[in-house]
Amino acid sequence: MIAIDLPPLSNTLGFVALIYYVMSLAPTILRVVFPKTKKNSIPKFLLKHRRAIGILAFVFAFGHGYLLVKKRDIDFFDLKTFWIYIQGVVTFIIFTLLAITSNDWSVKKLKKNWKRLHQLTYWAMFLLIWHIWDKMSGNWTYLTPVGVILITGITILFLVRRWKEWQV
Repeated sequence: MIAIDLPPLSNTLGFVALIYYVMSLAPTILRVVFPKTKKNSIPKFLLKHRRAIGILAFVFAFGHGYLLVKKRDIDFFDLKTFWIYIQGVVTFIIFTLLAITSNDWSVKKLKKNWKRLHQLTYWAMFLLIWHIWDKMSGNWTYLTPVGVILITGITILFLVRRWKEWQV
């Protein structure tokens, strides 16, 4: 029989970060894949508040990472340990760069490079699938399947978006 555990606070924060992250990705992806959603108020709201939603995702991801590093006393200067957590570390670095530059001043100073930098969010999307699958294998909580479905679903929609854009 499969036992599903209750999630610790660190995993719950990671799950909440994932929800906010998917909410930050959804508006643009939905507008291309499902053009009729342009008129819907939810994607409009998400698009209007995308930066704040992305920063909330970062804050919860920071809490997730902080609690796990503290709990496990992780030494990132040990290469073996670093390699075990590479997906989470790289994703967190991407989220940090995006959070730091999610303001009007950065948009103005970085110009075209701002958009290029924020394209890293799509790399983070793929890394998160790997991260969740790798770290939660054998330790699933009731949140894990929902998280896997959310990140996999938005990734599939992203790939459909890219395919549609490529067709034009």
